[in-house]
Amino acid sequence: MSIITILLPIFFVFGVGYLAQRFLKLETKVLSNLALYVLVPLLVFRTFYEQEIDSSYGYLSIYMLGLCFALIAIVSILSKIYGYTESERCGLVLSSAFMNNGNYGTPLVLFLFGTVGMETAIVLMVLQQLLMSTLGVYYAAKGSPDHDGIKAALRAVRKMPMVYGAIVGLLFQWLHIPLGTIREGVDLIADAAIPVIMVTLGMQLANIRLRAIDCRKLSTALSLKLMIAPLIAAGIVVLMPVDPLTKQIMIIMAATPTAANTTMYAIQFHTEPQNVSSATLVSTVSSLVTVPVVIYLATTFV
Repeated sequence: MSIITILLPIFFVFGVGYLAQRFLKLETKVLSNLALYVLVPLLVFRTFYEQEIDSSYGYLSIYMLGLCFALIAIVSILSKIYGYTESERCGLVLSSAFMNNGNYGTPLVLFLFGTVGMETAIVLMVLQQLLMSTLGVYYAAKGSPDHDGIKAALRAVRKMPMVYGAIVGLLFQWLHIPLGTIREGVDLIADAAIPVIMVTLGMQLANIRLRAIDCRKLSTALSLKLMIAPLIAAGIVVLMPVDPLTKQIMIIMAATPTAANTTMYAIQFHTEPQNVSSATLVSTVSSLVTVPVVIYLATTFV
């Protein structure tokens, strides 16, 4: 199956969500909350209930932290060179350092590798959610007029449903608690998570308006997110003692667009919301060109 054939159904679902929002003007937050607080936590619960914890989890954590902090360091250096304010630096961090491996990356892995790659993809999704709900909120709040970074990040951690789903799944696994016939209900809800979050991303993109784009900030964010990030990821994973499929997934995930949640944080804390929103929309569209290249290179040479 060609890479374009894999991407087309993904963007078709995004497109359905986009058109639905443009014509029906639905309440995006309701669907987003449904996915965030009900569907995805049960998907994560199922994964951690079934999946044994091993050393690969540690390597996935090292990869996520290494990639995120490397991108933040590059943003900080570029901000010094360009003379950006703290708010502008934080906005560029939101645009560049956090990948969309939930709405975009996890479905992509499913289409690329089937269910065999989903366990890794979901663990990465949980780790990314943890990073966005801590570091992401911290930088969004740090760039706001209130400068409430640490307090806001701590408040956000308490509201992370994915992490609770993972914890409960692990407890059920360690205590050998059987699900019985409830398992069928869990499967029904968990299986609905991926299509719903994909439609939600399309709806979120429809709410973004491109106005007064700062071309230098946008081009910097796109370069870091779509080109530099997968190169950094490849450098991180090349020496890791994990299987080739896991390495490929990690590199491909790094090439996904700017995370949609960062737009929400930027708007909430008034941290460069227009630039962050523009990066989310344009990076998602541009990934139609860049992601196939990364997939080809990762699956050919890794």
